[in-house]
Amino acid sequence: MAMPRKERTARGALALLAAALLWLAGTPAQAADPIKVGVGLALTGAGAPAGKMLLAAIELWRDDINAKGGLLGRPVEVVHYDDQSAPSNVPGLYTKLISVDKVDLLLGPYATNFTAPAMPTIIQNKKMTISFTAIGINREYKYPKYFSMVPVGPDGVRAFSKGFFELAAAQNPKPKTVAILAADAEFARSAADGAKEEMKKHGFKLVYDQSYPPSTTDFSAVVRAVQAANADIVFVGAYPPDNVGIVRAANEVGLKPKMFGGAMIGMLSTPIKVQLGPLTITPIKVQLGPLTNGLVIGESFVPSPKPQFAGLSELMTRYQAEAPKLKTDPLGYSFVPFGYAAGQVLAQAVTETKSLDHDKLAAYMHSHSFKTVVGEISFGADGEWAKARQFMTQFQNVEPNNLDQFKTGAKQPILWPPEYKSGNMIYPYEKARQK
Repeated sequence: MAMPRKERTARGALALLAAALLWLAGTPAQAADPIKVGVGLALTGAGAPAGKMLLAAIELWRDDINAKGGLLGRPVEVVHYDDQSAPSNVPGLYTKLISVDKVDLLLGPYATNFTAPAMPTIIQNKKMTISFTAIGINREYKYPKYFSMVPVGPDGVRAFSKGFFELAAAQNPKPKTVAILAADAEFARSAADGAKEEMKKHGFKLVYDQSYPPSTTDFSAVVRAVQAANADIVFVGAYPPDNVGIVRAANEVGLKPKMFGGAMIGMLSTPIKVQLGPLTITPIKVQLGPLTNGLVIGESFVPSPKPQFAGLSELMTRYQAEAPKLKTDPLGYSFVPFGYAAGQVLAQAVTETKSLDHDKLAAYMHSHSFKTVVGEISFGADGEWAKARQFMTQFQNVEPNNLDQFKTGAKQPILWPPEYKSGNMIYPYEKARQK
């Protein structure tokens, strides 16, 4: 039986009203859709120790910002992918974040070898990003929407050796000759090039300058060649597994320069500071501990009475409580503060501009300073920090298998720059190694 016309009209009106109400009900929900922050990090492979710390820091920042109501009244969601420590994977991951996941904001990648291959994708899509530990990226690209959290500032790659050679030049009697050993890879080569520039300023003579293949696992021959040069100063640019091999080989052959260290980024990892292994890449269970004594290395951040910034202590306490479950570095000072600070920078830019427009965010970031857990920072035209703040530290009186000794900075005092100095250098190197 056919429905009367008036009844059909009434029911149709009710259906339209219901549809309208459903649409209106959905509008606030859509406004509260999450702001997606995309990041690619090494979560497996050689770069995993740093990548896992950075991800933990970003997720702590996400939790904190969401507890305060999110950004622009919307919750923050972190979308992350594992690049498996393979630079060739990075462009595809960032293409996916931008084109498939349609993230609103970007962070990362974390290191020079990984950020460089991501840049063409980021530039092509006109996106802004904040990398974590990449060095000198904008020397080539000069891209106005790129920023870095490494505190090298205008010094660039020279930041890893500037303080090192200033300390060397201040010794009496002043050392004269330098040997440089570096991995044949982007960061290590850049650090070595910076060292050559810095040493010239102080009149040092270069007597040995060699690189080694990144695949090297036995460093005995390499270190013997350094020893044969008989240089007063040995400067090393090397990655985590290399650092372990070089320090062990130096101990085995009895390398005794007056000063030894440099851009040995593996020594930023607490497990390596405490002992050598086991490592996936170098599975040799040998205690490193006291073998680090005397090394002078660059660090972006270490626990110390001097660099204590608002929110830092609370952040590190929370991270360290989570570290055993996350199976990450138990202390995390070298990377966690910078991962969290990158989020703070992003949040301030979004909040103050009330925008997710990458051009507006980049313009704001170039013209404002940011209060973070690593202090107040601002960015130069190239996206690097406007002022450098790389610490030079020395391992002193380190004991084997003792994690707690690295919680205060007493066993790794800051030697340089003067405003953050917390200890004096033990010189020469051999004296620092004596019990």
